[in-house]
Amino acid sequence: MSLSIGIVGLPNVGKSTLFNALTKKQVDAANYPFCTIDPNVGVVKVPDERLEKLAAVSKPKKIIHTTVEFVDIAGLVKGAAEGEGLGNQFLSHIRECDAICEVVRDFEDKNIVHVSGRVDPESDRETINLELILADLATVEKRLERTSREAKSGNKEMIREKELLEKIKTQLSAGQPARELEFDEEDIKIVKTLNLLSLKPIIYVLNTKEENQAKFPLPLLVKGGGHGWDGNVLKINAKLEQEIAALPEKEQSEYIRELGLDESGLNRLIRASYDLLGLITFLTTGSDETRAWTVKAGTKAPQAAAVIHTDFEKGFVRAEAINWEKFVEVGGESAAREKGLIRTEGKDYTIRDGDVCNFLINK
Repeated sequence: MSLSIGIVGLPNVGKSTLFNALTKKQVDAANYPFCTIDPNVGVVKVPDERLEKLAAVSKPKKIIHTTVEFVDIAGLVKGAAEGEGLGNQFLSHIRECDAICEVVRDFEDKNIVHVSGRVDPESDRETINLELILADLATVEKRLERTSREAKSGNKEMIREKELLEKIKTQLSAGQPARELEFDEEDIKIVKTLNLLSLKPIIYVLNTKEENQAKFPLPLLVKGGGHGWDGNVLKINAKLEQEIAALPEKEQSEYIRELGLDESGLNRLIRASYDLLGLITFLTTGSDETRAWTVKAGTKAPQAAAVIHTDFEKGFVRAEAINWEKFVEVGGESAAREKGLIRTEGKDYTIRDGDVCNFLINK
């Protein structure tokens, strides 16, 4: 399954710098508002050391990582919903994204202008979130106008939808994101068709500099709404990450260690984005390829098999699974079979993160 993250923020907060570092794709990151007009899209691999360790045993011809797509759009400003700046026209590019990464500036630099004239992370976050909410409000009001007309006929489905839309409109009108509401299964079917921005899971990237750690003090990652924010907060120096990404891959790890870090901020962001949506990875390995596959936590074996090929779900017979560490520890599939470590699982088996799987299919 694909995973797409939309990057939003005010102009000149480091969105495009972060995007460049993530994708090594040199989009323009010049020092003036609205430099990014068309959306930039980049696909990056999800770092996973398990693949290399499995490959060392299986000796495959290739290694294939699972991926995340990042979409970088033009900077938003206060009043975008009313047409200020470039307006919210580019928000349509991230309505199809699975989650939002909001970049918030937390560094002083007299050479990089701030659209508000001062660096204030809390104010910037509120500005962007309000614009997302207002964009959603316009979407809901437009849908509600049509639904209200149809509900007058007595159509029960339209009446239910009208009540749901009014509930969402009340929430948005109060300046609160839709993600804070609770929906039942029937509601969710309707809500999904709206593609609401403020409903999407969100992760905040606090773009800071080493000399500016005290302005908005946080650990590297705060989960569950650090500092009262309604999402995970990840602290990253985007400029430094771009410098790291520009190095040859073999030199990056050494430089990261010299900085006293365990891994790059980019890897932390990719992992955090992956985890934000409750995703896990299962693995396949053999002489042709060692590969990572993405599924939602709680996915049953037949549905996991369908990620490899849609026909596999229908023809699913059973799954063979082993934890990747045990697979590596004993030296591969043959030894694992001899020791009885490979489990045979049926249709009700829930895939676990790190499972090395082989699916038996009735063709």
